[in-house]
Amino acid sequence: MAPKINGVHHICLKAVGLEDFERMVDFYTKLLGLPVVMKWGEGDKVGMMIDTGDAWLEIFANGTDYPASSAIRHIALNVEDTDACIETVRKAGYEILIEPKDHTFPTTPPYSCRLGFCRGPVGEEVEFFQVK
Repeated sequence: MAPKINGVHHICLKAVGLEDFERMVDFYTKLLGLPVVMKWGEGDKVGMMIDTGDAWLEIFANGTDYPASSAIRHIALNVEDTDACIETVRKAGYEILIEPKDHTFPTTPPYSCRLGFCRGPVGEEVEFFQVK
């Protein structure tokens, strides 16, 4: 029997240094309004957990590089208004990768959403996903 999995607890993002760390914190907490759950450390050994509602984002300042690619393609945030999120990040100067659009996945049953993507403060792709 397989062990019971309750869901995703957190996704970890590593900033390279304090400047990138602060940009990430500003993006997720100030711009997008996500609450900080906890903080720890000092200097370049700081970190924090940010609540997305479904899971937490863990951000560290002690990364050594940004990989060119990995198995993780993007972070999808469950939102109430994709268009408002895209406009918020656009006004703050972030690159829009995919403009808001309606999409129905060809699944059984069909699954509809409104989605849009931006590039986050350290190159991560962020999807704003509104279930229809």
